[in-house]
Amino acid sequence: MIPTGLTSATIGHATPADAVRVRDSIVISAVSQFLFDEAALLDEWRLDEWLGLFHPEAVYLIPTPEDLSDDPATTLHLVHDSMNTLAGRVDRLKSKHAHAESPRSRTRRHITNVRVWQGPDGLETRSVFQVTRVRGGVVDRYVGVYEHLLVPTVDSDVPWLIKRRRVALDHSIESAGGQLSVLL
Repeated sequence: MIPTGLTSATIGHATPADAVRVRDSIVISAVSQFLFDEAALLDEWRLDEWLGLFHPEAVYLIPTPEDLSDDPATTLHLVHDSMNTLAGRVDRLKSKHAHAESPRSRTRRHITNVRVWQGPDGLETRSVFQVTRVRGGVVDRYVGVYEHLLVPTVDSDVPWLIKRRRVALDHSIESAGGQLSVLL
């Protein structure tokens, strides 16, 4: 029996296909630190540095909470960005034209339960997040699961680049204040 709230799509995302669970605490710690650093860049509004963590062929996905399918061609996604569209989103957020973020929101990201698998294309990660957003005296909270595909680099300062970033929200946008202008 499946407990209430766990759909087959959610359960299917528990373990990446064709991947082996990483048990090396040094690798898990390094991946966790990478994810914490990524979160800090977003919280500190260092969007160009955050964008620099992405692979040139990266994709950034936020499926609707009602349908967590991976295929943007057959289901509605709140965000389905290539590097070009993600860079455009970042440029717009930094400009005065992003009225929903001018002045910008203050956010705090909490990341926990980091799990890592070695897949055929790189390291696949799952982590639980909570993003608290404060804007105009209103506090919104977003909770869910981050999924990253990390590919190695030759840069010693940045060991991986993000080739895929997927954000699976556990609730509707309306229950979190109705806006998704902040980069989750």
